[in-house]
Amino acid sequence: MSTRSEKGSASIFVIGMSLVLLVCAGLVVDGGLAINARMRVADDAEQAARVGADSIDVTELRSGGALKIDGDLARQRAAGYLQDRGYVAGQYTVDADGNAVIVEVQDTTETALLKLVNIKNFVVNGRATAEPATEPD
Repeated sequence: MSTRSEKGSASIFVIGMSLVLLVCAGLVVDGGLAINARMRVADDAEQAARVGADSIDVTELRSGGALKIDGDLARQRAAGYLQDRGYVAGQYTVDADGNAVIVEVQDTTETALLKLVNIKNFVVNGRATAEPATEPD
């Protein structure tokens, strides 16, 4: 004894659950890709900041002055590092004062499965600060 109103209801349920499972799989796969991209961007920012912090003003140091970063050289070296890693102007900022180098990097990562629900990419950011290392007296 079946009624006509119940025909096809299982098909609708299966289609609905398939969509839900596809979105869940997309969150897992694309979320993992986004986390990996975030770690890569953060690592690139850290390394660029370290390269910049290694740009000591040697003239100041040899004249008996304090340990100070050469801001122009630090910005140039950090930007060169990021460009070698494939970043273009506008994706990063480098700020260098006498004591520290601050690097901020932004990138996007494409989605694999979430494109199907119109989420095409994730924006990831990384920020790092580095200071020159000194040995205690």
